[in-house]
Amino acid sequence: MFEYKTQGTCSTKIQFDVKDNKVYNVSFENGCQGNLTGISTLVEGMDAEELIRKLKGTPCGFRKTSCPDQLARAVESVLRDR
Repeated sequence: MFEYKTQGTCSTKIQFDVKDNKVYNVSFENGCQGNLTGISTLVEGMDAEELIRKLKGTPCGFRKTSCPDQLARAVESVLRDR
């Protein structure tokens, strides 16, 4: 299980697994629970690189980042550090 402390979002932490280059068990701490549960469900079993392509750079209102963007950055950091 990987843990990532978010920056610039209402959520404060993301936990997830990466197995065989696929993302599993995504959970967010704090934030908009309904939206974050939806994101977690949608990305379950998704290819890690596809997740990064689809979610990286997603803004939230006036912010330059968002919970989906932070998830993409978290997964990207795991892939980079392998």
